[in-house]
Amino acid sequence: MRWLLPEHIDDILPEEAMRIEMLRRLILDLFFRNRFELVMPPLVEFTDSLLTGTGHDLDLRTFKLVDQLSGRMMGVRADITPQVARIDAHLLNRAGVTRLCYCGSVLHARPANPAATREPIQIGAEIYGHAGIQSDLEIQGLLCQALAAAGVKGARMDVGHVAVFRSLVRAGEIGHELEVELFEALQKKDIPALKNLSKRADPKTRSALLLLPDLYGGAEVLDLAEKKLPRLPDLHKALATLQALAKACPIPVSFDLAELRGYHYHSGVVFDAYCDGVSGAVARGGRYDEVGKAFGRLRPATGFSIELRSLASAKLNRKRRK
Repeated sequence: MRWLLPEHIDDILPEEAMRIEMLRRLILDLFFRNRFELVMPPLVEFTDSLLTGTGHDLDLRTFKLVDQLSGRMMGVRADITPQVARIDAHLLNRAGVTRLCYCGSVLHARPANPAATREPIQIGAEIYGHAGIQSDLEIQGLLCQALAAAGVKGARMDVGHVAVFRSLVRAGEIGHELEVELFEALQKKDIPALKNLSKRADPKTRSALLLLPDLYGGAEVLDLAEKKLPRLPDLHKALATLQALAKACPIPVSFDLAELRGYHYHSGVVFDAYCDGVSGAVARGGRYDEVGKAFGRLRPATGFSIELRSLASAKLNRKRRK
């Protein structure tokens, strides 16, 4: 049947399309009221800029093709955030704080999970030019407002901080090769591999690394980390940031100090938001201060993106259960 669509690619029919469009308008209006400016990056661009500073994971998710005009390799965007970082650093080139937002489709070479679409619709907001915790708090608050405006139930957030692992690696003078292996073990929650690999670190660093997978739960995890992890300046600062986010967040928060999603992309806080009616994360975000450097202008940055189709399906799934 020639009219069948590829796997994990779907038409959006009227009822779902209307829900998505209403949510898009609702959330963009919220962004506008909070002084975020709309940008519309292109669907495709050269991979030299599209994948700059983003890490291996995004490279694997990106469809690539050869530009028939220039002969150069192009990619179909798999994430809009790096494009917005390029716009801030290279095109707008402003001196002060810049707040930008966006909404558009992205394309994934492989689905994020067996039930996921390969053509998500991302809507998000980013703050550039502010390195303090105030911008992290603003972004967290804006995401919570967006979820509340969308009317989702059971909203909750999982939060981590890449500086926890990174500071231990640096203090223990762990080489790049071992760092990569430890990172992969923590990502997979492979405790036997972590125990074996950490034998190559000094006893103090090994003890701290082995503790990370157990540091998962509520705010009490942060108190435990303060007591049991080494008193390193960057680690202490990361825990203080997480404490402040926990106190300010209007929805339930859990912490995972072994969470390293986007380790080669993010530079600070990382978070996933969940809600009833959606199996995976409905929104993701964090701080990524290093990405602008790849475009010739180092700028602090923090933000989030919501998967609009998942958000729309949460309301439909709740409606069906009634």
